[in-house]
Amino acid sequence: MLVEAPEDRSLPAALAGPLNSALIRMSRSASAAELAKKARWSLAGFVRAMKVSYTDITFPLDLDGEEGLADSGDLDIDLTSLLRVAGEAAHARDTVLVLFIDELQYVEERQLGALIMALHRTAQLRLPVTLIGSGLPQLVGHVGSAKSYAERMFSFPKLGPLSGAAARKALEAPASRLGVTYSAEALSEIFRITEGYPYFLQEWGSACWTLADGPVVTLDDVKAATPFAIHELDTTFFRVRFERTTPFEKRYLRAMARLRPGPHRSGEVAQVLGRKVQSVAPTRSNLIRKGMIYGPAHGDTAFTVPLFDQYLKRAVPAG
Repeated sequence: MLVEAPEDRSLPAALAGPLNSALIRMSRSASAAELAKKARWSLAGFVRAMKVSYTDITFPLDLDGEEGLADSGDLDIDLTSLLRVAGEAAHARDTVLVLFIDELQYVEERQLGALIMALHRTAQLRLPVTLIGSGLPQLVGHVGSAKSYAERMFSFPKLGPLSGAAARKALEAPASRLGVTYSAEALSEIFRITEGYPYFLQEWGSACWTLADGPVVTLDDVKAATPFAIHELDTTFFRVRFERTTPFEKRYLRAMARLRPGPHRSGEVAQVLGRKVQSVAPTRSNLIRKGMIYGPAHGDTAFTVPLFDQYLKRAVPAG
C-alpha cells in the first residue's frame, strides 16, 4: 500500500484508504477472507475512534463490527491492534503487507511513534507487516526521537546524488534510444552544474534536448541550455519551496546563502543575522520541519537540495 504523508494530513487519515484497499484484495482469497473481514471491522472501529482526535479523516467506512477492535481512541493501542489483525490476514493470504510511505518526515512525532510501536509488535508476533519509508535527511533523527528503539528496527540507506557514471547513464540511456548522444565535455559540464542531483539532471537533459541541433549534444549546447534550465527551476521548483516560508525564515535562508558552501555552523548563520543562536533556533527548527534545511551533524545546517543558495542570491539580491 502506497501512502504519501503531506504536512497538513494526519497519519490515520493517510492510512485508512490504502489499508482498506489492501484488505479488500486479501478478502478475495478463501484462506484469508474471514481474517480480512475482521481486519476491515477493525479498520472501521479505528476510523470512527480516530475521527474524534483527527478531524481530517473523511474516509467513509460504514461496516458493522465487533466492539473492542482498535476503537479505544488511543492511537498507540488502536494502530497496534489494527496492524496486528491486518498482519494476521496477510499471513493467512500468504502475502506481505508493506506500507510504502513517502515524505515520512512530515508525520508528526507522536503519530510516527505509534506507527513504530505497532510495527514493533507485529515483528514480535512474526507477522508479515513492514514499512518502507522515504524522506529528507532529517528523517533519521525524527524516527529516533519518536521511539528510541527505532534504530534497532530499521536500516537507513542514504540516497544521495548520483555518481558520475550513474548520472551519465541517466542522460545517455534514454537519448540513445532515439539516436542522440552526448559528448564527454557536455556530460561533465551537466554533472558539475547539477552535482548529480537526479531531478536537476532531468531539467538539463530536457533543455539540452530542446535546444541541440544535431544528433550529438555538445558543450556549447549545454551552455546554451543552462539559462533555460535555471529559469525553469527558479520559477517552479525553487520558487514553490521559497514561498512556503515566513519573512524571517527567508532572511535566515538568505543569510545561509551569504556564507561559503555549506554545511554552516548555526552560530555563523546567527552572526550574519545579527542575532543570538538561541533566538534563531526556533526558525531553524521550522525550516527543518518544512524540508528546506537539515542538520548533517550537531550544530550544522545545510540546504536539502543543491543550487538553492544560488537561487536565493538571485531572488533576494540585497541579502
